[in-house]
Amino acid sequence: MSFEFATAGRIVFGWGAFDQVPALASTLGRTALLVLGREGRHGAALAGKLAEQGIRSFAFHVDGEPKVRTVETAVHLARAEGCDLVIAVGGGSVIDAGKATAGMATQAGGLLDHLEIVGGGRPLTAPGLPFVAVPTTAGTGSEVTRNAVLDVPERRVKVSLRSPALLPRAAVVDPGLTLSLPSEITATTGMDALTQLIEPFVGLGANPLTDGICREGIALAARSLATAHRDGADRQAREDMATASLFGGLALANAKLGAVHGLAGVLGGTFSVPHGAICARLLPLVMNANIAAIERHSPDSPALNRYREVAQILTGDFAAEAHDGVEWVRALGVELKIPPLPFAEATAEELDSVLAVARGASSMKGNPIVLTDAQLREILDAAG
Repeated sequence: MSFEFATAGRIVFGWGAFDQVPALASTLGRTALLVLGREGRHGAALAGKLAEQGIRSFAFHVDGEPKVRTVETAVHLARAEGCDLVIAVGGGSVIDAGKATAGMATQAGGLLDHLEIVGGGRPLTAPGLPFVAVPTTAGTGSEVTRNAVLDVPERRVKVSLRSPALLPRAAVVDPGLTLSLPSEITATTGMDALTQLIEPFVGLGANPLTDGICREGIALAARSLATAHRDGADRQAREDMATASLFGGLALANAKLGAVHGLAGVLGGTFSVPHGAICARLLPLVMNANIAAIERHSPDSPALNRYREVAQILTGDFAAEAHDGVEWVRALGVELKIPPLPFAEATAEELDSVLAVARGASSMKGNPIVLTDAQLREILDAAG
């Protein structure tokens, strides 16, 4: 057995943790690029507090999921203003944009030189700018991962910029920032977090360190995701989901994912659907397909026991079997009102293309069993 564990240089978690960002930033730089969401929530307040620490700041807004040109524009701004620090405050898309900007601001080449699948895939050669990640959703765990997912619309795919140099210098997780999340976003981001806890636990990259993180995270999501969806003001539920999201990020950064994410990146780029919504819809379908394939072709696989343990954690029933976990997740999706994916008008050629690209995705390589194209096509048919 061998494994490594890498994460943000520092993780600060707790109610009111956002207030620590200015002092923390003062140890990292004097001119900050603030990467914010479309509405710039928390940006003005943070800029004022940074100014009190003697830190200049310039705001950059991310409209939707980041594209290659989004990062290129942010890098240009950071260089033009002499920024020596990047702080991202927002959901996973905002944090990914900030992460990629911090990484690319110091590189000699262009972004396409380093992107996987559609680019050169070359490693980053220079340390990135110090980066502070502040999530305002509970789902992606991007604050502790070493990749940034970018949309390449001209190729109809989402791909990653991936490097240990992208790990944030600090991750500041304040559950209070998630209190105002709409129920729909709470649902899809929360299901993304659950996916990122289950896939590393049952997949080929599982290790003892991430196992413990996943077990705890799955239990937190099981008890609190539905509650957070019903009552966004429930502080315990929000804290649990912020923790589960963080743990999902720690797990996926240090163990492999699986077929949900292998399909999600391609589907998101092809059909312009948010990542969390895809994961939410695909999770029970992939779980069911994996379990059925393992039972049929590899009944002695340890992954079957892993799925059984997932079911026991989710249901709270120590007699639960693997398929009980699938039914629990399906029922949760109904309660959270997860809609079908917009594949009704997709052509057979489009879906075949999705499968061809997904087959080569890095996440697909972590799935506990190789699913055939026919099995993957059944998943897509059921998701639409």
